[in-house]
Amino acid sequence: MEFYELHPENPQFRYINKAVNVLREGGVIIYPTDTVYGIGCDIFNKEALQRVKDIKIDPDIKLLSFICSGFKDISKYAKISDYAYRTMKHLLPGPYTFILPAARQVPKKLWSKRKTVGIRIPDNLIALKIVDDLGNPIISTSTTNRKGDVLYDPYEIKLIFNSQVNLMLSSGNLSGKSSSVIDLSNDEPVIIREGAGDISMFV
Repeated sequence: MEFYELHPENPQFRYINKAVNVLREGGVIIYPTDTVYGIGCDIFNKEALQRVKDIKIDPDIKLLSFICSGFKDISKYAKISDYAYRTMKHLLPGPYTFILPAARQVPKKLWSKRKTVGIRIPDNLIALKIVDDLGNPIISTSTTNRKGDVLYDPYEIKLIFNSQVNLMLSSGNLSGKSSSVIDLSNDEPVIIREGAGDISMFV
């Protein structure tokens, strides 16, 4: 695995370019978000998507979320009600995953049984730059150990995933919680997971 340390506020773009090239070639990367480190690949690469699922070794994964670069991007991959748009506009970029009805452009392997998808716009320059340069979303699933515990230390992550991914971008220890997951696919919001970020408006 290639391993590069980036400054979180002034990242070296040459390393981000390396990550984007790996994604274009069908590789799998680990990258920082505003909450935890994510394991990612191009959502349109079937082989890479299967690799991510194999790496996670989690039969209970019901929904793989993905990162969009902005609201124009979201509108390509999900159906957004007026309420959902206003809500997300207020909270994003930020530590939230929103569940929305899937648009046809999303590969069906990413649909839940309810034909929904999980979408993120993290408040993290590195993650957003990767997606923007790639030109389409990447998978966002947290780095966890075999017990399912989320990992925050980049060197522990490197040790565990060294032979499983192609490249890792590190920006130091991430001590945040996982993202809060809010289902906006129906008329009433539903809190699926309380994590990072203020969710008082949904309670």
